[in-house]
Amino acid sequence: MLYKFKSRATADLVMLEPAGRRLLEVLGREPSEQGIFEAPDLPRLMQQLDQAIELEEAHWEEAERQAQAQGQTIRRPEVTLRQRLWPMREMMRRSHAEGQAIVWGV
Repeated sequence: MLYKFKSRATADLVMLEPAGRRLLEVLGREPSEQGIFEAPDLPRLMQQLDQAIELEEAHWEEAERQAQAQGQTIRRPEVTLRQRLWPMREMMRRSHAEGQAIVWGV
């Protein structure tokens, strides 16, 4: 399954199902085939994305510190949450600036 997010302010954003599901979970939404992010809600949703990104980065930094203390190394994911969510963060920023909602599955 693909998630195709649309806004009148930007080009469409397509995410594979795992990334789209993770995005919706970060935003406190049930993964669903259809939905909408209303324009007035976008600042709050952007803040939630930023917090999730910061939390993941702090988690990996702590895990690296603990691994180093034990003489081990860990490997971060090849694609971080920041990289996965940045296109949506940008879509939200531009959509909010133009007062446009973001929809998917319609």
